[in-house]
Amino acid sequence: MSRLRGVHLPVLLWGCVCICLLSFAKGALIISEEQKAAQGVRPESRSLQVEVLSVTVDCTVTSRFAHTVMTSVALNKANVSQEIFFKVELPKTAFITNFSMEIEGQVYVGEVKEKEKAKKQYEKAVSSGQTAGLVKASGRKMESFSVSVNIAAKSNVTFILTYEELLQRKLGQYEILTRVQPKSLVQDFKIMTNIYEPQGIAFLDAHATFLTNDLLPLVDKTVTDKKAHISFSPTVEQQRKCPGCDGTLIDGDFVIKYDVNRGERFGDIQIVNGYFVHFFAPPGLPRVPKNIVFVTDNSWSMSGRKLQQSKDALVHILSDLHEEDYFAVIKFDHIVLPWRDSLSKATKENVEEGKTFVRKHHPVGGTDINLGVLRGVDMLVKDRQENRLPERSVDMVILLTDGMPVSGETNTKKIQENVQSAIGGKMSLFSLGFGNDVDYSFLDVMSKQNKGIARRIFEASDAALQLQGFYDEIASPLLSEVELRYPDNAVDSLTKNHFNHLFNGSEIVVAGRLTDNDLDNFLVEVLGQGFEEDYKAEGQASTLDQEVPYPNEEYIFGDFTERLWAYLTIQQLLDKSKSGDPAEKVNATAKALEMSLQYNFVTPLTSMVVTKPETEETGPLIADKLTEEERQQAERNRYQHVPPVFSSYQHTYHAPPTQYVDGDPHFIIELPEKNDALCFNINDKPGTIFTLIKDTKSGVVVNGQTIGDKKIPPDGKINTYFWRFGITHKTLRVKLEVSTSDINVFQDSKWMTMYWSNSISLKGTNMDLHVTKDRSLTVTLKDSVKFVILLHKVWAKHPYHQDYLGFYTVDSHLLSPAVHGLLGQFYHGVEYEVSELRPGEVPEKPDATMYVKGHELNVTRGWQRDFRQDIKNGENVPCWFVHSNGTGLIDGDASDYVVSSLF
Repeated sequence: MSRLRGVHLPVLLWGCVCICLLSFAKGALIISEEQKAAQGVRPESRSLQVEVLSVTVDCTVTSRFAHTVMTSVALNKANVSQEIFFKVELPKTAFITNFSMEIEGQVYVGEVKEKEKAKKQYEKAVSSGQTAGLVKASGRKMESFSVSVNIAAKSNVTFILTYEELLQRKLGQYEILTRVQPKSLVQDFKIMTNIYEPQGIAFLDAHATFLTNDLLPLVDKTVTDKKAHISFSPTVEQQRKCPGCDGTLIDGDFVIKYDVNRGERFGDIQIVNGYFVHFFAPPGLPRVPKNIVFVTDNSWSMSGRKLQQSKDALVHILSDLHEEDYFAVIKFDHIVLPWRDSLSKATKENVEEGKTFVRKHHPVGGTDINLGVLRGVDMLVKDRQENRLPERSVDMVILLTDGMPVSGETNTKKIQENVQSAIGGKMSLFSLGFGNDVDYSFLDVMSKQNKGIARRIFEASDAALQLQGFYDEIASPLLSEVELRYPDNAVDSLTKNHFNHLFNGSEIVVAGRLTDNDLDNFLVEVLGQGFEEDYKAEGQASTLDQEVPYPNEEYIFGDFTERLWAYLTIQQLLDKSKSGDPAEKVNATAKALEMSLQYNFVTPLTSMVVTKPETEETGPLIADKLTEEERQQAERNRYQHVPPVFSSYQHTYHAPPTQYVDGDPHFIIELPEKNDALCFNINDKPGTIFTLIKDTKSGVVVNGQTIGDKKIPPDGKINTYFWRFGITHKTLRVKLEVSTSDINVFQDSKWMTMYWSNSISLKGTNMDLHVTKDRSLTVTLKDSVKFVILLHKVWAKHPYHQDYLGFYTVDSHLLSPAVHGLLGQFYHGVEYEVSELRPGEVPEKPDATMYVKGHELNVTRGWQRDFRQDIKNGENVPCWFVHSNGTGLIDGDASDYVVSSLF
């Protein structure tokens, strides 16, 4: 955590959407304790000062609507007050409905307020010097709710969090996932789930990632026709990793999967307390053939692992096409390259030829999304007009891109208009945004405008599986243009009742409020377009439904249909607030806010204000719900995010940081534990040699020479990179010249040349070298600093870029206090203060004022890449960017560090 001047700033963890094979309701519970850093107590000893008395996860599911209560009781065993943390991970699609804490007999309850009002309360607390914070959000599928309170010696605290979610059916099943990480042995540990499904339970399975053979029998599962009870409650001894040790086995996911019986062609209707819910997923429907155009980003930004993963996924997807399907593949960068001029039937021969085309991807050029998508749409329109496609079939475009439009039409609003005009409601557009650099909001709106959805694909080892998983969800359309109709005089406040598609394994859900209690007139009609003929089914709600024939048991909550209706309505209004016309957006936002407050839901429009025990330094805690765009921004930045108005951010720092240079060139001063970093560029002509490190006392000198791109861009600004380093240690009498082609070493009075094409280790009297083939060089100087040099290779025939090097320092504290240079001057600490955060030129990159070395600088929050773990993609490192060649941060001027020779 950062040190703050009178302000405790909120930490915004990031979260993201993932493509999953199943839908989920899930939560995670973590209890931990931390002393204040000033007390200097080691983490191992601190954990023994808090005893977790109980952890209970109680989930009730009634007709797919999940109501989860997570409760934990912790005891401060110490003789002094301590800060105790409560952290719960819950589904991103869930809404928090309640949070409370009980401390010394006093109960503190959260209150849902309009987000703007909550922010004002937060800002008031900050301005008065109180600590305040925002609840965090994190993970692909999860959001992290956390709160900390100071508990008196020998006292208890009870935390209770409640959230609700409508389970979505995907690939034929629902999933409830509870992530539990108590971090220590728990006296009373329970996971309980009760499910009631009036349609009947078709199957149910329960397991956990942490289950051993000894724990497996502890999962108690009882399933009858319509009810299921699942529980897991290990004793303290059963939780132990080994006899007598304090480690716990309970650390992972507890998973329940189930589905319900399907009968009536018109679906299943349930009515409770004046509200109804209609579930529609009839069994036995034949799949409808699909005509699908894959539009894939082939630009330079996709190079490396992303491109390989997308190729692997697409090859696999093509193998799964049915022979009655038609398909096409279009690559795009700044130009468009289609496999063929029209769609081809998915015969074995065509599929194999399509795979060959996919495998030949080579990244080039910029990203012209407008041109790529319009070409795919035009291909489908023409083939449809020329009767090349089956009459009863579904048309869809799947776009995969990792970046912003930078070629051709770059105005995202204009691209959306162009695509919507070209599609004209005749097909669906599904967009997959790969990585953090993609403009997800742009893709999300564009897809919703055209009968589709967008998903984020995360840069990770399983990205190909994410792509495959999304395709599996939409691979088998059963019906299109599905409409569910109800008597006009019997219902109002109806949720969305027209759906573009029903896919195999999914489910359509409609809810509404009854205005007529005469259920004899409650006739339901379902219309759609199927494979061989139009689909039509009708039925009547049973009068028994009005009498609420649910078992009178404590885990059945009678108002679930109303809350399900409210949940679904708010979700759909939030969608309209992003993709509708201006008037629709305003009305949808206002209505969603009104209902969020009425039903006590924490949504992107509301916050839950939790009033903590009052002290001079304690203010409210505000629980927020992020939009997907906000999650992406937080994930990009990975830094402490603060509301627009706040007091001051100070970071005084003395421990030895890590410094490196990688990119064009990006100098990064990374601070301990990656809490923060400073960064700056040095822009000079290619061929310039800079002094990075100069230690006159030890004799260590490192100089680096830059190289530019092959071509000068239209704006005349040349990007430069380091391609050659000269390293000397006069005392040890060693010299090293490292370039993108080879490594020349002078050691023990001998010269030697090594090449990047081989892995080799060389041990000498005063220097050890280790080369990892085509990747890195590690230089270890005897009793001194260590350097790691990374080799970034690009395609040899690339029209713009060239190979370059990255330079990282390790153990820099071993150099003398006299060390200097562009990097060396920061080896022994830097003090700075940042305040006055304000909007910057780019929304996700705010500006601020930095006070450093007697200067007042305008800085921008951004991120650079650390490539040590992942040479191709790197890891984002958030930093404060200092403009104008680091002026004010570095000593003197950038030209002071220019030298004439590498040695």
